[in-house]
Amino acid sequence: CQTPAGGVTAALDPILRSLGGTWVGHGNGDADRDTVDEYDRIMVPPDDPSYTLRRVWLTNEEEEGYYLGFANGALWPLCHIAYTRPVFDRSQWETYVEVNRRFAAAVAQEAPRRSLVFVQDYHFALLPKYLRELRDDLAIGQFWHIPWPNPDVFSICPWKEEILEGLLSNDLLGFHIQHDCNNFLATVAQEVEARIDRENFSITQKGNQTKVLPFPISVDYPALEKQALGNEHQKEVRSWQEKLNLGNEAISVGVDRMDYTKGLLERIDAIDRFLTQHPKWKGNFVHIQVAVPSRSPVPAYQRLDRELNAKADACNQKHPGSIRLVQEHVSQAGVQALYQLANVCQVSSLHDGMNLVAKEFVATRTDEQGVLILSPFTGASRELTDAILVNPYAIDDLVDALPLALEMNKKEQKRRMRKMRQTVREHDIHYWARKI
Repeated sequence: CQTPAGGVTAALDPILRSLGGTWVGHGNGDADRDTVDEYDRIMVPPDDPSYTLRRVWLTNEEEEGYYLGFANGALWPLCHIAYTRPVFDRSQWETYVEVNRRFAAAVAQEAPRRSLVFVQDYHFALLPKYLRELRDDLAIGQFWHIPWPNPDVFSICPWKEEILEGLLSNDLLGFHIQHDCNNFLATVAQEVEARIDRENFSITQKGNQTKVLPFPISVDYPALEKQALGNEHQKEVRSWQEKLNLGNEAISVGVDRMDYTKGLLERIDAIDRFLTQHPKWKGNFVHIQVAVPSRSPVPAYQRLDRELNAKADACNQKHPGSIRLVQEHVSQAGVQALYQLANVCQVSSLHDGMNLVAKEFVATRTDEQGVLILSPFTGASRELTDAILVNPYAIDDLVDALPLALEMNKKEQKRRMRKMRQTVREHDIHYWARKI
């Protein structure tokens, strides 16, 4: 089975394994259908069941309209400052409404009386309202894993009032950082009639009170550390060395979904310019860029794929072997091996809710070595302040950060990495769950 490319599954799976419960999620393909029971349920993980997965089936047309269409063609670019124009299509919106209703019905079926329902992300902005109509005994919370835009940006959405009404049907609405909470409060103040209590960060609309609070999500630190110290980890390291024909070069690593918010094109431009300005690193530096295929039917992602490959090819022509592009799904063990190989990990997103790659890199580095280059436009930058913070829009700043990272002495690397590891260890995914 293949783990989804995004960070939500990686973050939440250990919580459900620890606490139990039911995860209601989209089912896709014959393999999913073959493994569920007559009620569309399966216990997971198969070798040591700890929670129930309830599948909801969508047609190809529904998936295209709801997921590829409105969720990722409209809401995703609307909420990220990456200057990609959102596409608002009425038929896609109607499919989004219908799918939210269907998931709400499935949750209403599965949830025990007076239980807690925890809705995830921008795919289900309307679900809390529909679920509240079906089951008024439930406590409903939602975590919005991506940024929330400022009120003027959100105001262009034709269905802004419906989305806000859906989100304000929650008892608790969580974001990664306070800035997003503030943007949401300002949006509500501008767009709908509601009573806003800024001192207590709550909104009351139509008799329902919603607390709006920041909860920076994290990773399963103990599990990542344990895996990094295991024997299988070293096998994965050797596998990458053979697969990519790695020698004694200094290694930079980027691990991302193929997405225009991740700053992939700017990263390649910076590496090209770095090697031009610092010729001593030619032949002594390799950047391994994992770009996991994602949302490939969406035109903006198809363009990015073409542009990234073209830039990587052009850079390799000028600086042979400098870019190793890996466009495939990589296992968690494989990703951790890359982190261990890296002298530098680059997380240069143009805009990101959190970005768990930064925290995974830190948790994996049990040797307390390696340098993290981090965009200030990620939620992670608020916590990992000992990273080298660089504006990804300023290519020359990215260029300047590379020699600083590559030439940093081991003592300074250890000082920075030790502090970041302590932060992630003390504020891991289990701490996040307890706070919520």
